[in-house]
This record gives sequence, structure tokens and C-alpha cells, in this order.
Amino acid sequence: MPLDGIVADCITKELNLKLTGGRIDKIFQPEPDEIIMFIRAKGANNKLLLSANPNYPRIHLTEISKDNPSTPPVFCMLLRKHLIGGKITGFDFNDFERIITVNIETVNELGDISTKKLIIEIMGRHSNIILVNESGKIIDAIKHVTGEISSVREVMPAREYVLPPSQNKINPLNLDADALFSSNTGEKGENDIDNKAENDDASLADNTISIEKFLLDKIKGFSPFLCREICNSAGIDGKQPVSALLENPLAMLSLKDVLRKAILKIKLGDYTPYLIFEDESRNKMKDFHCLSLTNTKDNRRAFLDSISQVIDYFYAGKVYIEKINNKKSSLLKILDTHIERCNKKIAIQQEELRQVSDREKLKLYGELITAFIYSIPHNAKKVSLPNYYSENNELVEIPLDENKTPQENAQLYFKRYNKAKSTYEHVSLQLKETLEELDYLEGVSHLLQNCSNPEEIDEIAEELIEQGYLTEKYFKSKKDALRRKTQRLETKQKLLSSPLHYKSSDGFDIFVGKNNKQNDLLTFKIASSKDIWMHARNIPGSHAIIRTHGRDIPNTTLEEAAMLAAYHSKASKSSKVPVDYTTVKFVKKPPGAKPGMVIYERFKTLIVTPDEALANRLKVK
Repeated sequence: MPLDGIVADCITKELNLKLTGGRIDKIFQPEPDEIIMFIRAKGANNKLLLSANPNYPRIHLTEISKDNPSTPPVFCMLLRKHLIGGKITGFDFNDFERIITVNIETVNELGDISTKKLIIEIMGRHSNIILVNESGKIIDAIKHVTGEISSVREVMPAREYVLPPSQNKINPLNLDADALFSSNTGEKGENDIDNKAENDDASLADNTISIEKFLLDKIKGFSPFLCREICNSAGIDGKQPVSALLENPLAMLSLKDVLRKAILKIKLGDYTPYLIFEDESRNKMKDFHCLSLTNTKDNRRAFLDSISQVIDYFYAGKVYIEKINNKKSSLLKILDTHIERCNKKIAIQQEELRQVSDREKLKLYGELITAFIYSIPHNAKKVSLPNYYSENNELVEIPLDENKTPQENAQLYFKRYNKAKSTYEHVSLQLKETLEELDYLEGVSHLLQNCSNPEEIDEIAEELIEQGYLTEKYFKSKKDALRRKTQRLETKQKLLSSPLHYKSSDGFDIFVGKNNKQNDLLTFKIASSKDIWMHARNIPGSHAIIRTHGRDIPNTTLEEAAMLAAYHSKASKSSKVPVDYTTVKFVKKPPGAKPGMVIYERFKTLIVTPDEALANRLKVK
């Protein structure tokens, strides 16, 4: 986790500087595990975010606006009751353990001044936000922890607040770099200098853990990232065992020097917040921190004025992606259930067809018995009759019910034949419908996986509601429902989200639908009858349209559009994908067909291989 104890110290210092003396005006809870407090401080309005999200717990100032539920959650209402109008007297940081306390002075109903503490514990999946009164009793927490959940520490209303168990590491403010690599704890002591030479070899010689892990296990507030940074700044390989330092005294000295430099910066609060990107293009963020240990220019790093800005920027993208993935995941789970149902249904229907695959033989038996009825003895168990439909008139052995007359046996076979024929016709139709449904669901699943924002996912959810695969309860809040109602009205005039827009090497516009509703609108509302329509053959995917404006389409544009149709299909990772194309006037939508489902004729086929680099190059930004 990038937000380690050192970053938490930096945040605490920044919040003390900017918010101490401020007054709490509003409190919201946009997410089940997230609080946003509006604070007026030093002539400015500020938003303080506290999150107990198991993946991204944090506290910092934020510029991001979020939608709030129409009915505030219980914890939000409780915070409003106790803290609105309260004055922030300061922020405390607990011994580099990533526990930050917001001290708030409030006035109770009797007009008496009281102090409350809002504590955020940044501990991964155990993260929490806890409101404590001046006597140290818990008023409430955003997450309740009962004795059944944790035998170590309860977090429940009316319980006394107890700090989480200490990690028993060295506080960096007390760290002695020389003593750290001895058999001592690493904290300053009177005999460290005298005993150092004797103890170094004893403590390190047999130590096989890596240098990075050694630092991580010893020092409070240090994250894996910071331990790597220290090793890199010292010019040593942090993955090698700590015992290797005995064989390289220069490396040991360099590591101690960097540690001393880091500790001095921490003591002085000499923090320089920065973001770290995957590469120099700065397209993808990797980490962040506030302790800069090198003066070497690195284009992968971006330094900002505020640690809150750094954290806000870093987590905004991650939380956004997580939100998208969570929305996708819930819908994909529903789709997978229906896809599994279809596959089971198909297996049953195919077995039913297999059981009536001999229906024509039943008809033949009835016809042969009728033709040779007078030559068949009564009470016979079987009879061999010539098949007059074949050239050689070979004999066909026919089982008989000895308790029935030949006429009754013939009628029995005709009855079985008619039943089998009816079953075949009925089940064949059902199988066709089930296969079409499976094709539709797999297509929706593919389109859903390619969604890049919540609005596109909601469009697909709306389609699934209309098709009966999802209920309106998917849009949980009244605000969501109202927003969807507004969007449904807007859809009558325009697309909710724009289709993907590409421009071919020859300058022709190519549009690709992002969901089935868009596919229908593109093909039947936006495209003209002379435009070119494309789709990967028999593969779930998007409709692609080349706008011709009456011009002939060059082969290069046809091939590029076909590549895009393949790229936006389930075969995006395949090669030699067949893509059919025809003019839009030859594409029809059967009555009652599901969104995105069409039939087409007079088509040609191109074989193409999806090319992500080419798709990105052709995309209109």
C-alpha cells in the first residue's frame, strides 16, 4: 500500500496546517465506507475525505465531487448530530501506525463544550472510521467489529476505544542506523557504539531475508515501496539477503547514509509529495510518496505542492476503475447465470431431438405393415418385410406387439411417428430460440466487458431490464431511478453515449456501436441505405458502419473497417477473423428480434486480424 506511515505523517502535518481552527459545515456519506466533511477554514472551503475502503483506505483533502444517497446512512446522520458546527482543534498521528485522529470541539445541547475524536484507522481490510467521546467511549463506527469477528479488539458503541495492537517496530524518529544492523532493536542506547562491532556479525551473518524485507520488518511506517527506494538510492540490490552486507562494507555504509538522510527528512518534516508513473509517457500511475531521496531527474515522477493532491489524483482513477469493475462484475454474474441456463437448456433440447431422430423409421414401419398387412400372421412378435423404397428391396425387421393385430401395430407406429414428428418440430423451434438467446447473451457479455465508463454499463443494464433479465431494483436509489428515467427520455432524441468514431487512412468515417441499442441506432437510424455495414461472422460483437456519402470505398478502408469490426468482437484476440459486409439496405431486423440482432443478405467476406495499435491510430480523439 503506497499510503504508509511516513505518508500518513505528511498528511497529518498538511491537515493541521490547512484545517486547524476550521468549522465543520456539512457531512456526507457517498459510499458505505466513505465520509466527506465540508470544512470552512482560513477563509476557504475544504472537503476532507475519510475512507475505510478495504482496498483504498485514506484521509486527505479532495476536489472530487460525488453523488450522495437521497437518504443519508445512519452513521452519516450520527456524525451530523455530533459534529456539525464543531471546531477542528487539530490532527494527531499515532506513532507512525497509520492511525489519524481528528480532534473536534463541539457544544452539546446544554451549551457545554465537549471534545470528540473522529479516528481513522488505515489498516487494509480492517480499516475503520470511529467516533469517540471525551471519556474515550466509542459512540459509533462505520464498521462494527464484534467479539465473534475479532477476539483481540471489539469496535462497538459504548465500548472503550482501544488502539489496535502495536507492530512492535522501531519508531523512525528513534532509529539509529548503526544499531539497526546489530543484534539490538535498532533504537539508540548507551552501549550501541561499544557493542556494535561485536554484534554486527552475530546478527547478520545467518540472516537470509532480503534487505528490503529486513527494513520493512524493523521500522514503523516504512512500506515495501519506501524500502525499495532506500535500497535503490543506496545503489544496492534490495532483493539480496541482508547477510550480503557483511561482504560489502561500502554497500553497508551507503545504506546507512541513505537511512540517516531519510530519518532526518522525517524528523524535519521535509516532505516533497510526488506521483510515480509506469514510464515516461505518464499515462499510467504506479505509486506515490512524499519522501524524495534522490536529486536525479526522473521523468517518471511528477512533484506536486500537496500530498492531498497526490493522493486525490492517484486514487481517483483507481476508485473509478474499481467502481466500473464492480458494476461490470455484478452484471456479468447475472449474464453468466443466464448463459449457464441456456447451455443446460440446449443440452436437454439436443437430447430430446436425439431421442426422436428415428422418427422416419417409425413412419416406414407403419407404411410397410399397412402395405403387407395380409401377409403378417397374428400374434407375431416380429416380421421381416421388403422395403419398397430401396432399390434392392432389402428386408426390414419390424418388432410387433403380439397382443395387437397388424392393423393396430401399424396405427401404433404412425401414432409414435406423429408424436416424434411433433416433438421434433416443437423442440427444434425451441432450440433455435435458445441458441439465438445464447448468442444474444454472449454478445451482451462481450459488449459489457468492453465498457469504459458507468454510463455505458447503465445503458446495457437498461437493455437487460427491457429484455427481462434484470429488475428495476438494479438502480437502487431514487436518484439513480430518476436519472435513468431522464436518460430514457433523452434516448428518444439521441444516443446516451456516443459510438466509437474512427477515421480510415483514406479519410472515411467509421462508427462502431458500444452496445446493442447503439448497434440498432447506428444501423437503422444513423446510417444511410448506401453506407457499408460490417460484423464479425457468427461471433458476438459490434456493428461497424462506414459512412460512404455516395462514394466508392477503397479496399484499404474496407480492410480497416473489417479489422475494427473484428477488434470489437469476441474474436479480438484471434487471427484470420471472417467479417461479413454489405450495404445497409440489405440489413434487416426480424420482428420481435432482440436488440442488436439482424439478418443480412448479398454480403461479401473479408478475412482480417485485429490490430490494437492500428485501432488506436485510427481512433478519433
